[in-house]
Amino acid sequence: MNIEALRYVQAVSRTKSFSAAARAYGVTQPALSNGVARLEEELGVRLFDRSPRGVRPTAHGARILPLIDHVLGGLDTLLAEAQRIAQPPGRTIRMGVSPLIGADLVARAFEAARGLKHPRDLVLREADLDPLRGDLQAGRLDIVLVPAVPGMPHFEHRVVAREPVVVIDSAAAGEEGPAELADVAGADYILGPDTCGLTTFTTELFGSHDLVLRTYPGEAASFRAVDEWAAMGLGAALLPRSKVSHQHVSCRPLRRGGVPVEIAYEAVWGCDTPLGADLEEFVTALEA
Repeated sequence: MNIEALRYVQAVSRTKSFSAAARAYGVTQPALSNGVARLEEELGVRLFDRSPRGVRPTAHGARILPLIDHVLGGLDTLLAEAQRIAQPPGRTIRMGVSPLIGADLVARAFEAARGLKHPRDLVLREADLDPLRGDLQAGRLDIVLVPAVPGMPHFEHRVVAREPVVVIDSAAAGEEGPAELADVAGADYILGPDTCGLTTFTTELFGSHDLVLRTYPGEAASFRAVDEWAAMGLGAALLPRSKVSHQHVSCRPLRRGGVPVEIAYEAVWGCDTPLGADLEEFVTALEA
């Protein structure tokens, strides 16, 4: 029996959505759906009913899902205890960072690690969201700093920083001062594959305010390309203020109802590790 499929089922049960469960695990929805289907075939029962109103457990699912929670809870306890025995805490915190994380927050992280009750060395790895999530789940990283977009169940999440967002739009050349989200919604926005979280942030920002997100027909490879293409006038873009590196004819602070729009960055870590107490102290220091 595939343990990952059990976790997929648990995520669907908790989120009431196959798409939300897939985002939480950083996998495609077809991959998650296939994993659930294979488990249902192995068990010989259908666990979920899908309808326009959402996902609900079947009668059989209502009986089996609590058992899956129990099995996974026991497995997590077993793995955590084995890790505590086999891998006593070392001097190093292995931290993954998204490319969107600014140098100022990374510098604060080094200060926080040195200021712990038991000071630690900090080893960094920069990568996109999926590799960071995978390494955290596999125990190759102790903590990650990422944009606060749909994340990982069974891990602690805490927002440690926020950064203002700007809107870049060559069609608005000559306009000055902050721009209201509703007023700039008519532009065509440059997006890319959601490897760093910026596309999810932009999509959710428009969707949460019932605004249609119009998009440039091409696709940028990274937020750096988004910045370059916006400077070329191919379309508009939303970027964290610190990630704007090109000269733009119009680059204005973004507002929503007069309130600055910000992107949040969060720390994600597991408490059931040998470094659990140190990571809690580390994240608390990052918040200061």
